[in-house]
Amino acid sequence: MVDHSVSKQPQVTAELVVSHGITPDEYQKIIQILGREPNYTELGVFSVMWSEHCSYKSSRQYLKSLPTEGPQVLQGPGENAGVVDIGDGLAVAFKMESHNHPSFIEPYQGAATGVGGILRDIFTMGARPIASLNSLRFGRIDHPRTRYLVSGVVAGIGGYGNCIGVPTVGGEVYFDECYDANIVVNAFTLGIAKKKRIHTGVAKGFGNPVMYVGSKTGRDGIHGATMASESFSEEKEQRRPTVQVGDPFTEKLLLEACLELMEHDYLIGIQDMGAAGLTSSSTEMAGRGGAGVELDLSAVPLREEGMTPYEILLSESQERMLLVAKAGMEAEIKRIFDKWDLEAVVVGQVTNDNQFRALFNGVEVARIPISALTKEAPVYHRPAERPKSQDDLEQLDLSAIAEPRDLGATLKLMLAAPNIASKEWVYRQYDCYVRSNTVVAPGADAAVVRIKGTDKGLALTVDGNSRYCFLDPYVGGALAVAEAARNLACVGARPVGLTDCLNFGSPENSAVMWQFARVIQGMRDACVALKVPVVSGNVSFYNETDGIPIYPTPTIGMVGLLPKVNRVITPWFKAAGDIVVLLGRTREELGGSEYLKVIHNTVKGTPPWIDLKLEQAIQNCCIEAIESGILRSAHDISDGGLAVALAECCIGGPDKALGVRAEMREMIRGDALLFSESQSRILVSMQEKDLGQLQEIASRHAVPLQVIGAVGGSRFSIQPILQLPVDELQVIWSSALADRLK
Repeated sequence: MVDHSVSKQPQVTAELVVSHGITPDEYQKIIQILGREPNYTELGVFSVMWSEHCSYKSSRQYLKSLPTEGPQVLQGPGENAGVVDIGDGLAVAFKMESHNHPSFIEPYQGAATGVGGILRDIFTMGARPIASLNSLRFGRIDHPRTRYLVSGVVAGIGGYGNCIGVPTVGGEVYFDECYDANIVVNAFTLGIAKKKRIHTGVAKGFGNPVMYVGSKTGRDGIHGATMASESFSEEKEQRRPTVQVGDPFTEKLLLEACLELMEHDYLIGIQDMGAAGLTSSSTEMAGRGGAGVELDLSAVPLREEGMTPYEILLSESQERMLLVAKAGMEAEIKRIFDKWDLEAVVVGQVTNDNQFRALFNGVEVARIPISALTKEAPVYHRPAERPKSQDDLEQLDLSAIAEPRDLGATLKLMLAAPNIASKEWVYRQYDCYVRSNTVVAPGADAAVVRIKGTDKGLALTVDGNSRYCFLDPYVGGALAVAEAARNLACVGARPVGLTDCLNFGSPENSAVMWQFARVIQGMRDACVALKVPVVSGNVSFYNETDGIPIYPTPTIGMVGLLPKVNRVITPWFKAAGDIVVLLGRTREELGGSEYLKVIHNTVKGTPPWIDLKLEQAIQNCCIEAIESGILRSAHDISDGGLAVALAECCIGGPDKALGVRAEMREMIRGDALLFSESQSRILVSMQEKDLGQLQEIASRHAVPLQVIGAVGGSRFSIQPILQLPVDELQVIWSSALADRLK
């Protein structure tokens, strides 16, 4: 019998149900499932497992439309991380997760534990983490809280990653007032595994022991999953107790112990205790295995006295894993974890009754059908309606936008803008080279790491433009996927898969659900056209405060394979005398551009359109040219347009700035020529003797090609529009962000 003693557990009241984020209809469904009212502990279990964060109850119907299969996909969505075959008996596991609310409340620990959690998702699969990325979005750079949040988040990412010895090799940092009250912190990690030793989070085999390994359990992080499924309000500052505290040194021990364990045939399944801690890990493993699980909470190692069953089940203390071992292997597993000075105790067993049962001091305190917490969690088909304000947003009359008289001064303002200026102040706080795999470090279109023991390399990038998604969610979703693939193409890599982190406002807002549905449609169409499977991901709703949501912010993490890593190139010009070639066409497309926002403080119009067939052709053309060895540099044209991209090619590299003499022939207004964000464009440089070969490749792919200038000199010149000292541009671009964040 389940213990219903009021003296031992608080009485479940209507107010208590509401405080747990459970609706009246959901509570009635719980009563129907159990055949009785839940006790306090069971209410807590339902609240976390039926939270948006864990159950995907508002997004599941849309996510099913994404393409998740492919010839190289070994593990798609539904596990701790996606896994893709890269040949030579090796596979890559990768995933991205959000830690938005915790990072706003407590930026250092919120960001640090976000990194720790995604690292565990990777080595849970049997993969050794070798590289991390992040996507960070903050409010206005002059907002009184932004400097504090940026410094805390960056320090948390660096502190955790640097200590555990996994390099942070790239990412993105973005500023906009829509994030003033809700920042976005998305963490990505990739690991390498032996293809034959992929592990999954499954519980099966009646009587097999359930083992708890890693750190002791405390009260930190309780109801973290529930908090991540709520909008912020005036009480947000009171939520600090729900933010976990990380210990990267313990995580390093846990990583090594788990990877050593996985070299043996001792395991049935393994899972990180992430959101909802012991509850989610045990129920999700049992759900995948079609089994039940019984836990003895009295056996769980605790670091605080007097913890209740409710607290033990819902704690999100870090650096903990749950194992299902083969019966009889307990002593061998304990021996390995003893070696690494970590806890390893049996806390339960797999059952055949398909129930989640929890005991405390010999008394059963929870009994719930596993399916009720997993497959039968609520699914909502929420209203999705295009807001009436969208019509006005999409209208942009360029004739009413005055073209600046001094486009040279305008370019300087653009290079100093927080979203365009160098992010070196951020990434220099990360160890980018630990483990000696890094080939291309932060600052390029994509990071590149070598796969030791082979000639291959992996390219990694995170991308997304929330302003585009705000103005046209469908096009914005497609552009996010296309830009990520284009960034990989610029270093010579072909995509093998993507992971996503979908950050939105409240799903109870019909306009937000319309944005979400349209973004997914755009992503799906781009993934199909570019042949990129979605292998993992995360949805983060309720990123809003007092009813004001962030812009729809889908972040795309994409991984590509380079057959020969020594062929990789970077965005920066290499030598005077090289010619500069534009692949693609520039059109008068200023809607949603960084130029309109920075110079005219305007967010209107429609994002640049994209022809996905042309996009694929330009990417294939660039990759083939890189593989043939004729390109010296390649750089995607994105935020800020052609002038900004061309300037970055001159000033963004590790060596002395190189000038450029360019001439543009398009008959469009000057600001559009410089700052239009037309898609499917790549700037490349090469020796003039190789131009004929590039023209042949471009012709075969039906790609527009235009020689626009040559590298050299001390001036940045785009005739007939502007001419500036390149050294002056480098000083502006390299110092602007650091000066404003000091």
